[in-house]
Amino acid sequence: IKRIIAALLALSLAGLASCGEVKSVVVEQNVQTEITLSWWGNDTRNEYTIAAIEEFEKLHPEIKVNCSYSEWSGYEARNQVRMVSGTAMNAETVYIDKTIYDSYGLDIPQTWDDLFKAAEVMKKDEVYPLAAADKSMWLTCVAYAEQQNGKHFFDEESRIAFNKDDLKIMIDFYTKLVNEKVSPLIEDYQKFNLENGKYAGSVGWVSDALNFYKNVIDAGDEIVAANYPVQGDLPSGSGWYAKPATLYAISKNTEHPKEAAILLDYMLNSREMAKYQGVEKGIPISTSARDYLDETGELTGLQYEASLVMEKNRYISSMNSLIENKDLYMDFIDASNLVLFDKATSDEAAEGLYEKYAENYSMA
Repeated sequence: IKRIIAALLALSLAGLASCGEVKSVVVEQNVQTEITLSWWGNDTRNEYTIAAIEEFEKLHPEIKVNCSYSEWSGYEARNQVRMVSGTAMNAETVYIDKTIYDSYGLDIPQTWDDLFKAAEVMKKDEVYPLAAADKSMWLTCVAYAEQQNGKHFFDEESRIAFNKDDLKIMIDFYTKLVNEKVSPLIEDYQKFNLENGKYAGSVGWVSDALNFYKNVIDAGDEIVAANYPVQGDLPSGSGWYAKPATLYAISKNTEHPKEAAILLDYMLNSREMAKYQGVEKGIPISTSARDYLDETGELTGLQYEASLVMEKNRYISSMNSLIENKDLYMDFIDASNLVLFDKATSDEAAEGLYEKYAENYSMA
């Protein structure tokens, strides 16, 4: 980040007056500070962010913003930083195709047992009550196990707190979901089955609501964001996690923290940024940004409803980012497949999984 220093240009002497005075003229250029904004995203995000920055520069001509953007892989490689300011929250949510459930005379599931009962009715038509891709299924199994053992997967020091018995709970639960036709194998998950009626429900991020279900809704099905499934009398939300959907950071090494803060406030709270961004990054937590979206009628629909389910639930925990480590959940899937394909017992699979985690992670 560099600063363009204003120069004072002294013009040449205009001449000597009769009284001997010397007159000089000084011209001062405007001071302009240059800062850099980096982000990752697709072409849509790039276009509206650039448009919003152009409007910011009109409001603040003293600040020049250099934009640097790329896809996630390139951005991550260049920017190994901890993000500190969230603009929206995100969590896994259970989406239910109420139209399908109604066709079987079933209520929206509230417990895990409800899902297994639904499978008994739906499996004759090869319809699954709840489907999920790899990470979503992993987090679902973590939620179930945490409801059983009453502890988080990671402790406060980011050590894995689950022991072999806890991992066995997860493996047994996932294999039961598959064997009793509640969910398809993770490897067999296909998003298009949401549209053809083979998946009556799914687990996905709040921010993915329309990505998952826009075509289904357009076709006439009623999709609802359901409460988080629980075991017994536990409160809904136990064992589930939320994380910031979007984060901004100001480098601690910046030479211009004031200007960076002005830009950050604009991106978080301004009506201008809300106008361009809409709900592309999720429902904003900023009151002013949300007020603008409410005025323009954008706070409606499935994504907003899912966001409310998340926000109103006081039992959801803050996510430790390590729990999204791909190796972590792929090792779990591999261990579960040993059981599903009769290569190991769940005790053996859990012991092997624990040993693998112990080799690569800090254990409590």
